[in-house]
Amino acid sequence: MLKGTKIYSILANKCPRCHEGDFFQIRNPYDLKNFDKLHDRCPCCDENFVREPGFYIGSMYISYALSTALTVVTFVLFVVLLGCDVLSVLYVLLPAFVFLLPVSFRTARLIWINIFVRYNRQRAQQARQRKPEVA
Repeated sequence: MLKGTKIYSILANKCPRCHEGDFFQIRNPYDLKNFDKLHDRCPCCDENFVREPGFYIGSMYISYALSTALTVVTFVLFVVLLGCDVLSVLYVLLPAFVFLLPVSFRTARLIWINIFVRYNRQRAQQARQRKPEVA
């Protein structure tokens, strides 16, 4: 489908280099004890996910952009086009931000690392050959 694109890596929680190994250790973003745990290295191609201390600080800018986009789209749709009360929209939007926080956190990190790491077809083929079996 989209395999080989950055969109696939971001939406499927996959390694940006091989698109085979999982980026985060737990697939469920709402496991609140472990939602932020990522592998140190890709289990399939050995790509380093922990590039340097503080590498993912840049993902805060991505998270901010995602939140701003959601706010602007919601405001335009409900307040400008549908004529809803601004305060009512805020009452719905604030809990939505809290609820979407784990998803936004993960998406921002995946977008950030995908800016710096490219898909490599040769490493993907090697990773498929030695992909660990999941029990």
